[in-house]
Amino acid sequence: MFLLSELLSNNGIVVQCHNIPDADAIASAFAVYTYLKSHGKDVKMIYSGNMEITKSNLVEMIVSLSIPIEYAKDMPHIETLVMVDCQYGERNAEKFGADTVIVIDHHVEVKNDYTTHGIVRSQLGSCATLVWDLLNKEHFDFKQYPDVSTALYYGLYTDTNNLEEIAHPLDKDMRDNLKFDKSIISRLRNNNLSLAELSIAGKALTKHKTNHDLCYAVFHAEPCDPNILGFISDLALQVSGIDVCIVYNELPDGYKISIRSCTREVMANEFAQFLAEGIGSGGGHLSKAGGFIGKQPIDDMHTTIDDYIETRTNEYFVSYDVVNAADHDLDLARMTKFKKKNIPVGYVVSTDVFEEGTHMLIRTLEGDAEAEASSGVYLMIGILGEVYPIKIDRFNASYINSAEEFIPDFTYSPTVKNKLTGETVELLKFMRSCVSTGEVSIFAAQIERCTKVFTSWNTEGYMYGKPGDYIAVRADHTDDVYIIREDIFDMTYSG
Repeated sequence: MFLLSELLSNNGIVVQCHNIPDADAIASAFAVYTYLKSHGKDVKMIYSGNMEITKSNLVEMIVSLSIPIEYAKDMPHIETLVMVDCQYGERNAEKFGADTVIVIDHHVEVKNDYTTHGIVRSQLGSCATLVWDLLNKEHFDFKQYPDVSTALYYGLYTDTNNLEEIAHPLDKDMRDNLKFDKSIISRLRNNNLSLAELSIAGKALTKHKTNHDLCYAVFHAEPCDPNILGFISDLALQVSGIDVCIVYNELPDGYKISIRSCTREVMANEFAQFLAEGIGSGGGHLSKAGGFIGKQPIDDMHTTIDDYIETRTNEYFVSYDVVNAADHDLDLARMTKFKKKNIPVGYVVSTDVFEEGTHMLIRTLEGDAEAEASSGVYLMIGILGEVYPIKIDRFNASYINSAEEFIPDFTYSPTVKNKLTGETVELLKFMRSCVSTGEVSIFAAQIERCTKVFTSWNTEGYMYGKPGDYIAVRADHTDDVYIIREDIFDMTYSG
């Protein structure tokens, strides 16, 4: 795992943004620059390209936060080059000679001959989030550098379409924990749309393909700030007959997409993941989401982005079945009976964390869920970090306490937040171990088509299963229908 402190042994450091940088690149590079400066390093922060920064909100950001970014067409040989929010293989950053090239980025990793070290986490919504996480690992004092906090927040804000396309829990954690200058953010937010960008939005709304049978439309925008895509999406969704809209534009290394949905059968975040599966990244909220599709994979398919989006979207709308737990007609006689294996898992008594009646937000890698703290509600923690509420009667019928410790191995440790006070605690601090009683069975079958299950505990959002996953029905409560991922099922159930 790469740490920023590894840079402290290097000299002659230059932090480079991509050409004509956006707010996320500027913020991320500024934070890395400040960290290095705080440790006495001699460091420069640069960008290049065919033109200097002119966008009004970015000029305001640089001035208001005293960001020492320099425009550089030529550079003497560099000892250590830190590329932030970019990679040379993406073709959107000027190449400068350097002894060592280190990458800190959140785009899809591009193989090239220049990178020697670094970290790429393409599942994050912004590079600012990645840098924030790296700074936290170094115990960086954000209170001492409020301009860095404000810059990072604005980087996340702009790269996730005004925070509406946040998917990863780390993005949410940074959004919730950074203390920023609200007056500066307000000025930047209200200085974000130029007349030229308004014209881009108008042109995009006239350039669209509409599928009237499936009630979706695709809009192609000229190169613009990601926020403009969201602005176009919000307008397009208000059109009669459009339940889902996709807006995209071209970047040097790929295509930025923005998605809106006003039908419960299509969660925008899940659809974004479907569009970008294997060739990019996507996520967000139930109704608003976004993502990125790499240019090279589209070229390798010998297709165009227009044809890819249209084909993939048509495939999506005919690819799934819908099951409502309240009135399903699943044939249990054709399903196999299974019991949970006698392996330890975790659970938390919700009132151990917060007082009775507290409205809680549970944050996991799979998304946010809400529950109310009650002596009658426990929070189960599965082997891969999945968290879900369970009533005490069903818990007692299904599990018993175990002396065998459940040792979690998660990429993200789940947290729970008091929605009233904002207090956040790590769920694992209160975790106990339990094992299955072996008394409760489920009926389950592998699904052959993508399936969306509206569960008894969540009628607005669905659980999404892919072919090979299992649809399960609790034997003693047949209205309890849910999806179990194939890898989790194989580890936790036996016939």
